[in-house]
Amino acid sequence: MEFKAYVEADLAMKEKALARLDPPDTTLRRFNAPDSLIQFLQTL
Repeated sequence: MEFKAYVEADLAMKEKALARLDPPDTTLRRFNAPDSLIQFLQTL
């Protein structure tokens, strides 16, 4: 038998949880598809 527990969280609870997190030490980079992938997609 399988048992799953679900937590109901309202927006205030989610905001409080997110406020406790530290921002990640990463920078966002845009994905640049290689030319071979672009060529393949254009054939579709």
